[in-house]
Amino acid sequence: MTVDAATRPPVAVRRARVAVAVLFFTNGALFANLLPRYPQIKEALGIGNAGYGLAVAAFPAGAVAAGLAAGVVIRRLGSARAAVAGTLLTAVGIVAAGFSGTVGLFAAALFLAGAMDAITDVAQNAHGLRVQRRYGRSVINSFHAIWSIGAVTGGAMAAGAIALGLPPGLHLAVSGAVCTAAAFAALPFCLPGPDTDSPVEPVADGPAERAGTAVTPGRRTAWVLAALVLIATAGTLVEDAGNSWAALYLSGPLHASVALAASGFIALVGAQFVGRILGDRLVDRFGQRAVARAGGLITAAGMGLALAFPTVPGTILGFAAAGFGVATLVPAAMHEADELPGLKPGSGLALVSWLMRLGFLLSPPLVGLVADAASLRAGLLVVPFAGVVVLLLAGVLQGRRDRPGS
Repeated sequence: MTVDAATRPPVAVRRARVAVAVLFFTNGALFANLLPRYPQIKEALGIGNAGYGLAVAAFPAGAVAAGLAAGVVIRRLGSARAAVAGTLLTAVGIVAAGFSGTVGLFAAALFLAGAMDAITDVAQNAHGLRVQRRYGRSVINSFHAIWSIGAVTGGAMAAGAIALGLPPGLHLAVSGAVCTAAAFAALPFCLPGPDTDSPVEPVADGPAERAGTAVTPGRRTAWVLAALVLIATAGTLVEDAGNSWAALYLSGPLHASVALAASGFIALVGAQFVGRILGDRLVDRFGQRAVARAGGLITAAGMGLALAFPTVPGTILGFAAAGFGVATLVPAAMHEADELPGLKPGSGLALVSWLMRLGFLLSPPLVGLVADAASLRAGLLVVPFAGVVVLLLAGVLQGRRDRPGS
């Protein structure tokens, strides 16, 4: 990115930024419309907790199964068309889940939705990074913040539909149609041409280069890619800790009320949103590497102190610190992977996204096993551990880039 950040981008590029923001918003809203409907669908299907757990696991399973295909789809269709097509098919899967009359159909619908969501995720990030290169400064974190707004909006839409007494199938058909229409409306404003129209920049100097170690391009790319996967996975591990375990830890060992226990997740997500809103400015000023290291330190120290001295207020603040600390990690890893030399367009981004989702799928059982063997407090040590991993590996990320003439 060598364009002066003070230069106002052309109108077409600014429109493309809005279009990508719409894609991120609809992606966040689609699945969030379904989540509050799960209890009703579970009751209608008459399934127990074990069967329900296996059925809803079809969504991440579909994402893992299809994740590596994203790069191929992007190269064939282009990132913008791939994102819109993925949005349409994700909506089809979610609507089918709402109308499913059997557990098998429900699981199959979620598998389709998860697979298409994985392709949409990679494609919209790939196009967002194209827009970022045209801007000459970081904008990718703002797209992820808008995804969060879309998720909140989708949840609110579902709450309203439930209050109105709309059946799940009808509600999800309406929300799916609205999100799909918005995605198709955004498509004409996306960037034209192939996804290889922007020059690929080399990844900034990594640990091997600074240490003076001779590393072949192939080996270096593999090392950087592995480090990026671990950085992205660290971010998802922290997110999953808030999603899956925050309320249980606060209401269980710490004896918080049910209402107060929800504050752990809210604090993490809210702080993550703030971190993403501020993230682009911080990255432009200090570079991805410094921001990631600071975030890793905040995550490790904040949640480490909360676990060392367990109190309800301290734990809520610890989850908030963790959410803020990891806010930019996934966008940073995706950005670096998209610019790795020697890979086909979309391949690095697809691989990081796929392995990151695999980590998301495996993290709940890992924390659960530790919690059963020792305690949930011990299981949540995964959060400060993730911060330490980021501190150790952040050297593969880009440092601060001075603008021409500065």
